[in-house]
Amino acid sequence: MSPPSHAPDPLHRIGHFWDEAIVPALVEYIRIPAKSPHFDKDWEAHGHIEAAVKLAAHWCNRHALAGMKLEIVRLPGRTPVLYVEVDGDPQETILVYGHLDKQPEMTGWREGLGPWTPVIEDGKLYGRGGADDGYAVFCALAALKALQDAGRPHARVAMLIECCEESGSYDLPAYLELLGPRIGTPALVLGLDSGCGNYEQLWGTTSLRGLVNGVLTVEVLTEGVHSGDASGVVPSSFRIARRLIGRIEDAESGAVLDAAFHANIPVERVDQAAQAAAVLGDTIYKKFPFAGATRPMHGDLAELVLNRTWRPMLSVTGAAGLPLPANAGNVLRPQTQLVLSLRIPPTADGETAARRLKDILEADPPYGAKVSFDYGQSATGWHAPATAPWLAHAINAASVRNYGKPAMWLGEGGTIPFMAMLGRQFPQAQFLITGVLGPHSNAHGPNEFLHIGYAKKLTACVADILAAHAEQLR
Repeated sequence: MSPPSHAPDPLHRIGHFWDEAIVPALVEYIRIPAKSPHFDKDWEAHGHIEAAVKLAAHWCNRHALAGMKLEIVRLPGRTPVLYVEVDGDPQETILVYGHLDKQPEMTGWREGLGPWTPVIEDGKLYGRGGADDGYAVFCALAALKALQDAGRPHARVAMLIECCEESGSYDLPAYLELLGPRIGTPALVLGLDSGCGNYEQLWGTTSLRGLVNGVLTVEVLTEGVHSGDASGVVPSSFRIARRLIGRIEDAESGAVLDAAFHANIPVERVDQAAQAAAVLGDTIYKKFPFAGATRPMHGDLAELVLNRTWRPMLSVTGAAGLPLPANAGNVLRPQTQLVLSLRIPPTADGETAARRLKDILEADPPYGAKVSFDYGQSATGWHAPATAPWLAHAINAASVRNYGKPAMWLGEGGTIPFMAMLGRQFPQAQFLITGVLGPHSNAHGPNEFLHIGYAKKLTACVADILAAHAEQLR
């Protein structure tokens, strides 16, 4: 019998590298208010996105890998991208995606925390952007470093780290066109900008819903008038808006009515929803800060999973024309504006859904009121291609090895436009979309955090999957 080895295992080495090199870099990254261009129109003059890209580039060069080439690529008037290539054997390509731009501050951070104030507490790194999705480039390089240090194989890797994702990735297509010949034809796309159902195992994202976002405007007067004089004669703009919304959803159940906004749910995704519900239990809804005795929309957990991943749902996310309660007089208001956010199934076309929504809302307005729906965003979702047997096995084995539990699969309810872009650009590729946004991590909201322990294990999983890809080609 050979003597026991005292060399640290790969996960231990990765964890040490996270503590010594990655966490300090993420602390500095969180301090940078690198808001996405949609939220910072003067982003170029302010220089925060540039600072974030240079920080990541400097860190990568400091921890340069064998066969690594790095470039900050810029196109006029567009946010930059960090592009990294790492040679590998065999010479098949894996594309790794992440982003460095951030959501805006948001109010409600608890005392001692803030969007640009990094705080480590109970194994979590608080601050804007660490989990969504600044960790990605550090995670990917650390995984490759672990493989090279251990002498394990990996294919050629191309990393594309953009700075426009939180604005809908409208700069990304131009860079895909520019860098496409250099990226080549990837066999696997690894996206690190998604979620996890818990912090106990690896989660793969199977789908993302699409989105139609726009402003419904109802006008009944050219100026406000005394409600005592006009009510009963002039129709309420709010009541008309309520009636119009009733054309879209059932007020009792919240179900979206028109068939154009629905799609057939694949049997495999129904089964995976049931499996995820069995694993997650009531954390599916208890992760949300319900007020009072508010209950979720359905009593069946699997149905809640399908509601947030495959079924269309409408939210009113903003309003205008409504004064604050303290300023509300007895006035019949001239107009009501509501911001509508309609999530659509992963396989529904965003532009088609947007045109249908506009047609429904504007047709035959009640009382002949002036009604318009102007949609500013229509995004098609994404549905993962069938997972190859080697990849399914590698993902599960990596989860068991590093977390001690099998991998799970779950759709995401949000819209990530880059996924549809990458899916169209590389239709032959396998996809693994994963991430660290788990319960209470609160991306886009106050108190966003990165679960450091989970991220360390995710990095080890990425290394194992990259190695498995190379090994199955030999």
